[in-house]
Amino acid sequence: MRKTLYIIGLSTFVFSCTSQQNVKKNTYKPKTPVSQPKPVVKTTSPEAPKPKIVSDHGVDFFTTNIADPAKNDNTASYGSIVSAKPAGYKVVKTYFPAIAQNFRQRYLILHYTALPDDKSITVLTQQAVSSHYLVNNTGDNEIYQLVDENKRSYHAGVSAWRNDKNLNDTSIGIEIVNAGYTTDATGKRIFATFSDEQVRKVAALAKDIVTRYQIPATNVLAHSDIAPTRKQDPGPMFPWKKLYDEYQLGMWYDETAKQNFFSIAQADFATKYIDPTFIFQTQTALQKFGYALDLSGKWDDATKKTIEAFQYHYRPQNYDGIMDAETWSILQALIQKYPVK
Repeated sequence: MRKTLYIIGLSTFVFSCTSQQNVKKNTYKPKTPVSQPKPVVKTTSPEAPKPKIVSDHGVDFFTTNIADPAKNDNTASYGSIVSAKPAGYKVVKTYFPAIAQNFRQRYLILHYTALPDDKSITVLTQQAVSSHYLVNNTGDNEIYQLVDENKRSYHAGVSAWRNDKNLNDTSIGIEIVNAGYTTDATGKRIFATFSDEQVRKVAALAKDIVTRYQIPATNVLAHSDIAPTRKQDPGPMFPWKKLYDEYQLGMWYDETAKQNFFSIAQADFATKYIDPTFIFQTQTALQKFGYALDLSGKWDDATKKTIEAFQYHYRPQNYDGIMDAETWSILQALIQKYPVK
C-alpha cells in the first residue's frame, strides 16, 4: 500500500515539474517593435511629347532640339532628314529622334582664295578644291554657298588642331576673295587687305554658323592655324581682333595677362633664346595651345612657320617667325585663357 502511494506521489511530482517547465518555455515575451521603412512609391512623370516631324512634299524635317545642350547634344536638323530606303521595308520615325547626338560641324575655318572673284568661283566649283561658302569682293550683299553644310568640302587638306586631324570631316570652310600676298625685295610677304564689306559679310556668316552648331571659340581658326607649315591664309591683314571684340567670334588674349607674362619674360629672353631647353618649352607651348608641331628642340623650319602662323593670327604687327618676348607672352596668355579640356 505504501509502495503504491509512493509511486502515485512521484508521478504527480514529475507531472507538476514538467508542466511548470512547459509554462516557462511558452511564457509570452513581448518583442521590441522594429520600425520598418515605408515602401517608396515611384512616380513616373509622363515623358514630354516630342515635337512633330514636319513633312513637306514627302521630305521630313526636324528643327527642334530636345537634347541637353550642356552635353553638346543637339537633335535639330538644319535641312531635311536623310533616311534609308531598304527594298521591301519601311523606315519609320516612331521613336525619332534619339537625344544622344551632336553635329558633325565642330570647326569653322577661314581662308583667302589668292584669286580674283571670277577665278575664285571657277576654281572652287569646277576643280578638286571647294568650300561651303565664298565671300566675294564685289560690294553687294550676296554670299555664295557652294557645298551643303551637311557634306564635306575640300578646303582644309592635311590638317590638325589639338586632338583632331583631317578637319574636312568636322568643319565648315569659308573662302574669302583676296589677292593673298606678294614678296618684297627682302623676301618679306606683303599681304592684301580685306574690304570692310567683306569683313561684315564674314562676321555675319560666321556668327550664324557658330551659333547654330555651338562651335566653341577655340575652334574658329585660320587655315594657317591648322596647316602652319604649308598655308598662310587668311594672313595677318584679316582682322581677328575685330571679330572677337565686335562679334564675340574666335579667341583673343587678355591684355592684362599678356603684360604680366611680358614683364617676366623680357628680363632674360635673349639669353634663353639660344637654350635648347627653352626651344623645347616653346614648341611644347605651341603644341599645347593647339598646333601640330614636333618637339625637335631646334629652331627648325616647321617651328618658324608655326610661329609665323601664330603671329598672323594674334600678333599681326610683326610676323617674322621669331619667338620674341611679346609673342611668348601672348602665347602664354592664350594658353591660360583657353586650356585644353
